[in-house]
Amino acid sequence: MNTVSAAEWEEARLRLLVKEKELTRARDALAAERRRMPWLAIGKPYEFEGPSGTVNLLDLFEGRRQLIVYRAFFDPGVEGFPDHACKGCSLVADQVAHVAHLNARDTTLAFASRGTQPDIARLKTRMGWTMPWYTITSDFDVDFGVGEWHGTNAFIREGDQVFRTYFVNDRGDETMGGTWSYLDITALGRQEEWEDSPEGYPQTPPYEWWNWHDAYEDSASSGGGCCSGS
Repeated sequence: MNTVSAAEWEEARLRLLVKEKELTRARDALAAERRRMPWLAIGKPYEFEGPSGTVNLLDLFEGRRQLIVYRAFFDPGVEGFPDHACKGCSLVADQVAHVAHLNARDTTLAFASRGTQPDIARLKTRMGWTMPWYTITSDFDVDFGVGEWHGTNAFIREGDQVFRTYFVNDRGDETMGGTWSYLDITALGRQEEWEDSPEGYPQTPPYEWWNWHDAYEDSASSGGGCCSGS
């Protein structure tokens, strides 16, 4: 134990703050580089089961411009199934921010697993989870690097054409859950004026778009293009 005076403690905190600010700037620069990642066009059809029946990858956007899909392991053979999902995936689900904030930035978050819709519905009700959660019925998981392990894929669409823009797994998923962490892995980012983004990307002043999660207007859009990957 290292016990110091209040003045010494504050001095130590300020020394650490210098490094923390450096890390913040480096993280912002990395997010700016991520927004300049090339896009991968998706030509193969992928189907899922949702609460109302069969849907495709485009449907998962719910009319918005961007989509984030977390592959959660709630599958036959997983420990605790069908009463529980994977412990780590459940921890991720418990940390997910209210999706209204993501929706306000034209972004939809969805979870996907191999469990059936009735099992998913029971699990969500018992655990208090509200994010959209789909059943994988195609080879989406294998094709997008999440067949055997969790991971988060980011997509964007230009009309009906879907593009893959980013992927993270392993310890990269540890940072996911908050509104900012999710937006920072998307092609459009937080869409705030202070960000270093390619010309033509949508941006508004920070703070001004923030709202109570029950006060946003429905942000579903037509998915029209304003920019493209390079």
